[in-house]
Amino acid sequence: MAITATMVKELRDKTGAGMMDAKKALQEANEDMEKAMEILREKGLAGASKKAGRIASEGLVEAYIHGGRIAALVEVNSETDFVAKNEEFKQFVKDIAMQVAASSPKYVSREDVPAEEVAKEKEFLIHQAMNENAAKGMDPEKSKMIAEKKVEGRMGKFYEEICLLDQAYIKDPSINVQTLLNNLISKIGENIKIRRFVRYEVGEGLEKREEDFAEEVAKQMGN
Repeated sequence: MAITATMVKELRDKTGAGMMDAKKALQEANEDMEKAMEILREKGLAGASKKAGRIASEGLVEAYIHGGRIAALVEVNSETDFVAKNEEFKQFVKDIAMQVAASSPKYVSREDVPAEEVAKEKEFLIHQAMNENAAKGMDPEKSKMIAEKKVEGRMGKFYEEICLLDQAYIKDPSINVQTLLNNLISKIGENIKIRRFVRYEVGEGLEKREEDFAEEVAKQMGN
């Protein structure tokens, strides 16, 4: 039996998880509702979306400077000043500043990416996929249909590169930053939002020797 929209809705209603998280949990649980609920709880995704609409206007601004060459400044909001003083929250903000320094995202979330940038990337990926199909001698009409399906999956990689929440967490690449955030929300019980960030790099925009700063930051953290 295939996973249906009704099943996803039921799981979301029971847990408050996001649509894609609910669907993935059902897939992982082989459509077992109870097991899917447990998977979401273990990943800290249950209940996080229910808190997402609550106002978060307190929080912290944190800076991270790496070797005097890269600096990141982030603002993370919480609902109360009490949570902003919580040690786990403070560590989370520090980790996000380090993430920004290491992974150089352009936006916080997918919703922040300008529509024209998304459209341009989709157009590029469609042409790329069609060229791949043409090399295989595929019919042009069929090629375009297949290319458009391929693009859906490839856009995920695009977002992983430029969106902070989609990026693999530098301290634990098995999860992304969104999952890390959801875990903290579920644990603390307040809405927490990564609002904005800026990143500076010495000589940015100028020709220079390339270095793997993400690897450097990871080493500094003991990974």
